[in-house]
Amino acid sequence: MLLNQKKNQRIWCVFFACASVLFSQQLLASTQPMMITVTKGFGLTLYASELGDAKQMALGDMGTLFVGSRKKGTIQALVDSNADGRVDKRYMIAKGLENPEAIAFHNGDLYAAVDERIIRFVDVENRLRRPGRGKEVYDRLPEETSKSRRAMHFGPDGRLYVAIGAPCNVCEAEAPFGSIIAIDIKSGSSEQVATGVRSVTGFDWSPKDGALWFADQGRDWMGDRLPPDEINRVEHSGEHFGFPYIHASSVVEPAYDKPKNLKVSLPVFELPAHVAPMGLHFYRGTQFPAKYHNQMFVAENGSWNRSSKIGYQVVMLEIEQKKVVKRSTVVSFLDGEFPVARPYALLTAPDGAMYISDDLKGNIYRLYHKDIAEEKQQAAQAQDNEK
Repeated sequence: MLLNQKKNQRIWCVFFACASVLFSQQLLASTQPMMITVTKGFGLTLYASELGDAKQMALGDMGTLFVGSRKKGTIQALVDSNADGRVDKRYMIAKGLENPEAIAFHNGDLYAAVDERIIRFVDVENRLRRPGRGKEVYDRLPEETSKSRRAMHFGPDGRLYVAIGAPCNVCEAEAPFGSIIAIDIKSGSSEQVATGVRSVTGFDWSPKDGALWFADQGRDWMGDRLPPDEINRVEHSGEHFGFPYIHASSVVEPAYDKPKNLKVSLPVFELPAHVAPMGLHFYRGTQFPAKYHNQMFVAENGSWNRSSKIGYQVVMLEIEQKKVVKRSTVVSFLDGEFPVARPYALLTAPDGAMYISDDLKGNIYRLYHKDIAEEKQQAAQAQDNEK
């Protein structure tokens, strides 16, 4: 099923009728109509399926897409060897791991956070069939709990940045819980880059000025509209972003008093409460139109404790002069009150498309811009004809 697009068009597909095309590997008993909304000019296809709860992704230098599954305990490698936009080879890098959700790729090696440790798979793209066991490179992470989520990426400075969520809904957690730390893998030294955060699984650096941005999920059980989820920007190392004392810009936490001398950095932008911004990624490709270049995309995983559902979409946040000036939906996976998918993480693909992981059904979707992709294909075809 290729999703045809018009502006804010609703795409209908009876599941049993289209399963053999897009969802051939994911047959469900339900025959309810399924609706996905895609913004004008874009298309959406299924890149891979049956990945467990597909969460964070990492892209290798050779185009291999690595996917971590928290519940399944696996890290898988996906290869599109004929560049047709669909995975045709997959490899099991590791299984039986404890929550290997947080993964990162750097200089040919794949890193994964497992319990208190970070392990490394050396030269992994040349060893996909037999990657061997991951070797420990760091052992001072706090023990992971069901509440404390983690994410990691290598920064422009070559250090490994790890976001470590608070182990609770709301509490005064002991460091390094509730922070983003930067680790020098060679020396083992670490630095707290941001503190006072609750649950961060999406962060990235702006291609324009190199600043670190992150999405933070607000606490639960304050009602449908409170507190807003947050988009933050780190101006200097060691900033405190309010948790658990202040939520968003002005929601005071009744259970804890803010220390008098504590300076809190307020969010750059507030998202609606409970949209659950799991993924944050700056688009670095050129396939999308120019207005999308270097802009921030956020995967809103969707609400679970709200009277009516909200989120379940990928949005673009347009940034000007360090401020978010516009939020617009690019893909919506919410059909009324029925979630077709729960987007979790985002990555720019080698061809300029965008990968979207779905931890609801274990899929990876590929978002592409139809007009520009077709223009490039036609230009390449014309060059081949001239030869």
